[in-house]
Amino acid sequence: MKLLAIDTATEACSAAICVDGEIVQRYRIAPREHSHIILPMIDELLAETGCSLTAMNAIAFGRGPGSFMGVRIAAGVTQGIAFAHDLPVVPVSTLAAIAQTAHVQTQAEKVLAAIDARMNEVYWGVYELSDAGLMQPDGEELVIPPGHLSAQHGSGWTAAGTGWSSYRDELEATIGKNAISAVVEDCFPTAAAIATLGMAGFEAGNEVTASQAVPVYLRDNVAKKSAA
Repeated sequence: MKLLAIDTATEACSAAICVDGEIVQRYRIAPREHSHIILPMIDELLAETGCSLTAMNAIAFGRGPGSFMGVRIAAGVTQGIAFAHDLPVVPVSTLAAIAQTAHVQTQAEKVLAAIDARMNEVYWGVYELSDAGLMQPDGEELVIPPGHLSAQHGSGWTAAGTGWSSYRDELEATIGKNAISAVVEDCFPTAAAIATLGMAGFEAGNEVTASQAVPVYLRDNVAKKSAA
């Protein structure tokens, strides 16, 4: 089983190839450079692993939410590769990838993932670890002002993502500071996490066609200009 994974939804840009469960990754924090470096990253991985795009069984990508342009880049690259090589696509939530990355980094089993969505809002998701070692959502993903969230039940939650560096005081006041055991503010999604979740999605039959590999913004008016 071979799977290519890419993510460009945040300040981090990464690509990974998973071959029979072994993951090789390229990763850089490179704001505004994603469109220039994602394809070279893929080429480097193909050379290192000795794989070709035609040998891939599927491609997984970070479908958002996240940066408007970043999510579009990932979707565009994914569509191009999938169309050219007739590959199925597995869309993976950026917030789920943050939660999965936080689990790998800290062994967290309960994660409150938040991305700074600008406009005094966060992209928000609540995740808990499954028996299979995969972060699964508990409720819907949201775009919401930090002060409008509900208090979180229980304790031992790990907070992860840029939303926590931008709105930590508001989030802790709303969620309940005692519910949070650790904060990982600089936790970005990785292609390795996309690959892990993408493999599970592919095995579960959650793949889509290239034309259905579209971004998920959460914010409906993300591309609209103010009437003023």
